[in-house]
Amino acid sequence: MLGLAWEDVDLERGEAYIAWQVQRVDGQLLRRRTKTPSSDAPLPLPDIAVRALERHRADEDRRRIAAGDMWGDCGLVFTTRLGDPLDPRNFHTAFKNRARKAGVPIIPVHATRRTCASLLVSLDVHPRVAMAVLRHSRIAMTMEVYSQVSAQATREALRQLGGRLGGSAG
Repeated sequence: MLGLAWEDVDLERGEAYIAWQVQRVDGQLLRRRTKTPSSDAPLPLPDIAVRALERHRADEDRRRIAAGDMWGDCGLVFTTRLGDPLDPRNFHTAFKNRARKAGVPIIPVHATRRTCASLLVSLDVHPRVAMAVLRHSRIAMTMEVYSQVSAQATREALRQLGGRLGGSAG
C-alpha cells in the first residue's frame, strides 16, 4: 500500500494497480516491485475505498498548497505531511494508534489481510475470488485461510448437515 502511486489508481474505473511497495533498505526508503506478477493485476476497489481516496486526494492537494516549495512530490498516494514517502515503521505506529483510538484490537498491519480473508469467508465468497482479492499466488494459501472458519460457522454447518441426515430441511 505504501508503494501505491497516484498514477496506479483509476478512481473513475474504481481500480488500483498494486505493483510497488516501499521498503527500508540500508537506512533508505526504496520503492520496489511487489513479489509476484499476480500482485500486479488491477484490484477493483469498493465504493467506500474510492470515496476515501477521493477525500484523501483533496486533503493532499490542500497539504501541497500549504507546504509550497517544501512539498516532496514523490507521487505516492500515502505520504508524510510534506509529500515524502512514508516510512513503514512510522505507518505501523500510526496504524496502532488509530486502532487504539477506534477501540479495536491492535494487530500487525500485515494481519489485516487475514482479517479481510475472514470477512470474505463469513460472506461466503468463493475461494478463487478471495484468492484474487488477497493476491495469493497459490490457491493452497487461500484455502489455508479459508480452513480457519469461525466456531459459529462450524456449528451452523454441522446443524445443517445434521438436519439433512436426520431428514429435516435444517
